[in-house]
This record gives sequence, structure tokens and C-alpha cells, in this order.
Amino acid sequence: MSSLKNISPRKIILVADDEESLRTLIHTTLDNPEWRILLTGDGMEALALARQELPDLAILDWMMPGLTGLEVSRELRVEPRTAGIPVLFLTARSQAQDMAQGLESGAVAFLTKPFSPLQLLEEVRRVLNARPATEENHGSLAKLGAPLRVAQKA
Repeated sequence: MSSLKNISPRKIILVADDEESLRTLIHTTLDNPEWRILLTGDGMEALALARQELPDLAILDWMMPGLTGLEVSRELRVEPRTAGIPVLFLTARSQAQDMAQGLESGAVAFLTKPFSPLQLLEEVRRVLNARPATEENHGSLAKLGAPLRVAQKA
């Protein structure tokens, strides 16, 4: 008899950043057989991918062509299917006002550039481990229950 029931599905992480070198660094940092990484450099494409793939986490740059990361995060909250996708902002924007806007848009974590790849990996694990991956609650941010977390630079 097969033990396929014991295999958990791969978690999906959407990464949206307009700098190709950063997308490459993030992909290399998060390369893990348990995760499927989706990469884009455009806010409109990030929103479309989120709607299509329903990722377990969206890592968004703030300033991107098409839509900003803030606009993507706000749009995700409007639709019941995507409302619970946790958002981690990875951005050069670090003012208190920016963080407040990130929180208002539904973000659960905020890392500022330049960032430590190890710190990014820790934040991703924290968010993914706090969020059960079941079909029934996929897209339910209320299940996460995590406030905005501002990671300090190492």
C-alpha cells in the first residue's frame, strides 16, 4: 500500500520584485524541495499569479511596475479566495508610515533592504509554519493570527 497520504503538499511562495538580481537571490535563498517558488517582476502579474495559484505566502517589493506591492496586498484582501494569503514586504521603504500602511494592507511581516538572506529564510519559515496548509482554510488570514512583524537588520 502506498504512503502518499503522509506526503504534505508543497507550499507555494510568490516572489514579486522588479530587480532580477534580487529575485535570483531570493529564489536561491528559498530553494527547498518543500516549496514551489513563483517569480515575477511586475505587480499586475503578481496579482494574477496570486489569484491563479493561491500561494501560501506572497513576498512583495513595494515599488514595482504595474501595481505596487501595497496595491497588490490591498487587492488580495478584497477577494475572499485570496484574502488570507500572508504578505511579507521586502522593500527599501522603512519609515514608520510605510510600515503602518503595510499593516493596514494586511502584511504580516516587513523586511527592509538590504536584508540578510538568513533573516528572510527565518521569516518565511515563521509565516509558513504559523499557517496551516489545508484546502479548507487556504486563504484564511484569520487562521494565521499573526500581527505585523518588523524584522530587525542583523
